[in-house]
Amino acid sequence: MKLPFVVVFAFILPLIRAQVPHWGPCPDPAVQPAFNLKQFMGRWFEIAKLPAQFEKGRCIETNFTLTTDNSIRVVSSEKLKGELRKIEGTGVIEDMKNPAKLGISYSYVLPYSPYWILSTDYVDSALVYSCTDILRLFHVDFAWILGRTRTLPDTTVEKAMNTFAKNNIDVSRMIPSKQQGCDKTL
Repeated sequence: MKLPFVVVFAFILPLIRAQVPHWGPCPDPAVQPAFNLKQFMGRWFEIAKLPAQFEKGRCIETNFTLTTDNSIRVVSSEKLKGELRKIEGTGVIEDMKNPAKLGISYSYVLPYSPYWILSTDYVDSALVYSCTDILRLFHVDFAWILGRTRTLPDTTVEKAMNTFAKNNIDVSRMIPSKQQGCDKTL
């Protein structure tokens, strides 16, 4: 019985090394009430994040486009080593009673990952949270502060950090994203 656990843990450990693992199951934060998906669509810039293995560059942004009633085209990009890298995925509303709980997948073979909008004013900023339980023993989470512009006032970022903390989300390792010099052509 211990051998399968060791094998699973050995497989998962490299995947979470740059992530932020925590003991216990995922928290269940409150999401944006009366979320309006159409207003959320458009271009969002990453202002700050919990470290993520899949985000290594700078000038990170994501563009959301509504394609059908419940389908969203998600195009994320970053500059890495002088090259613009893009990845396209699909987003869906996972629970119609709770439309702020989206799921996003960047692969046809992988399941949708949680992408929960905890808070947004639709015009300036948004707080996004994602969490995956690993055997209910620990969880790996991601958190992002997004802006419609490449920078946000310090007071907005501070308010966002407090919102995460009030929802039992540890953002002590959150780092600012690099958005300087992004509008220059490569």
